Amino acid sequence: MLQKLKQIAKQLKSNLIALYLSYRDPRVKWYAKLFTMCVVAYAFSPIDLIPDFIPILGYLDDLIIVPLGIVLALKMIPKDVIEENREKAQEFQKKPKNWFTATLFIIVWVLFAIWISIMIYKKFGH
Repeated sequence: MLQKLKQIAKQLKSNLIALYLSYRDPRVKWYAKLFTMCVVAYAFSPIDLIPDFIPILGYLDDLIIVPLGIVLALKMIPKDVIEENREKAQEFQKKPKNWFTATLFIIVWVLFAIWISIMIYKKFGH
């Protein structure tokens, strides 16, 4: 059971990387690019539609919304583009992780959260 879940998670990650590569492809129509970009951004974003601390519902987006978005995005992109980018995604996953980029993303999100907090405090704090 655990092995099957790991395999599904690895496949989802591979599909997300393939979608990331695909939305930048000129053969993909604009509406598919837009939808795919939103799915990829949401999947990689640390901010969830439903916060994880809410019992049961918090994991709803991770278990239903993200996989559903991936499936819909895969259907919108031409098969040849997806297959080409799945191969690239497999190669990408074999490369060492880029911790610098991950750290940069976290810093940007933290700075954004601080900025929003300051704006809210200035507006309502006094």
